[in-house]
Amino acid sequence: MQENNPIQPARRLQLVQEYYFSRKGKEVARMNAEGLDVISLAIGSPDMPPSPQTVETLCREAVRPDAHGYQPTAGIPQLRQAMAGFYARWFGVELDPATEIQPLIGSKEGILHTTLAFVNPGERVLVPNPGYPTYTSLSRLLGCEVVYYNLRPENGWQPDFDELEAMDLTGVRLLWTNYPNMPTGAPARRETYERLVDFARRHGIVVVNDNPYSFILGHEHLSILQVPGAKDCCIEFNSMSKSHNMPGWRVGMLATNARFVSWILKVKSNIDSGTFRPLQLAAAEAYANSDAWHEEANVQVYARRRRLAGQIMDALGCRYDPAQVGMFLWGQIPDRYAQAETLTERVLHEARVFLTPGFIFGTNGARYVRISLCAKEEKLAEALERIKAAFAEQSLNKQ
Repeated sequence: MQENNPIQPARRLQLVQEYYFSRKGKEVARMNAEGLDVISLAIGSPDMPPSPQTVETLCREAVRPDAHGYQPTAGIPQLRQAMAGFYARWFGVELDPATEIQPLIGSKEGILHTTLAFVNPGERVLVPNPGYPTYTSLSRLLGCEVVYYNLRPENGWQPDFDELEAMDLTGVRLLWTNYPNMPTGAPARRETYERLVDFARRHGIVVVNDNPYSFILGHEHLSILQVPGAKDCCIEFNSMSKSHNMPGWRVGMLATNARFVSWILKVKSNIDSGTFRPLQLAAAEAYANSDAWHEEANVQVYARRRRLAGQIMDALGCRYDPAQVGMFLWGQIPDRYAQAETLTERVLHEARVFLTPGFIFGTNGARYVRISLCAKEEKLAEALERIKAAFAEQSLNKQ
């Protein structure tokens, strides 16, 4: 290579940073290699297995000699039918499995494909603050302008529609929303969905609702597609990662009208060659999990873990809303800390517990920390004791 003509990366890489959990995970790995045994309460990766029949189906189908060929990008009919049945059973939403559903290799891929299908370089995307960082990073990588809209605690972390209406919406093509909300734990509200659909229809904007947390710590299952007319202007993502304990399987879906699905499929079919057939069949089996499985595997387990996470928040002097849902607990840091990372770094290096500082989700999360419930109760209890011991020299409950 000539020194006067060094190879450079694409300029788009200047628009994003390495994902926080990728970067911070390297530091935690080094600490673990040194024998420090860090307890991670940062990432929302379910630690429990899928239902036994799900795993059995995968194993049975994977040994078939004819199971290993390329699959249709649109997904096999059995999986699409199971996804439609899932929406009918839990949300009361009727979907045509042949035309109104698109299986995804996880929701993150869906963010990419949907943005490519709807937004031209230079056009604008509305992203919640705080919100999932991938909404921002993928939009920027694709040459879109990110425009943030505020979620605030005084509004229950719901959109401020007066503020949205007052914004310059020129060139806005998509609005990303996410309820039950991550990171704040705000529950889905029918009123919010109705106002989002009305906003989308009046402004010619596609609203995309990311909805993977409906089955964690809650019995009310809401979908934006329950609102009349939503299918014409909205897309909803769903994922098996959280609801079915299948994060590494990378199975998600989107649901909307047939025209939108065809546009997204045009993008997706040029990027991947379908999902392993036995995995699709196993996912279809998982959608038939009983009500009791969801109650025992998700609701009850996470409720017990939530109580311990609340005690950790109390030990840190953080305030939190006990009505939160989802698989995280979101808490506001004490006033004496200038920023959340000051607290999370101290917890990491003094108590050897990895928590997430809220700034990674946007400026409105700067004074918050997030605790993942994806750890066994004994690990959460140990983390609580470590934090109590490490901070014993001062009272953390004083504001």
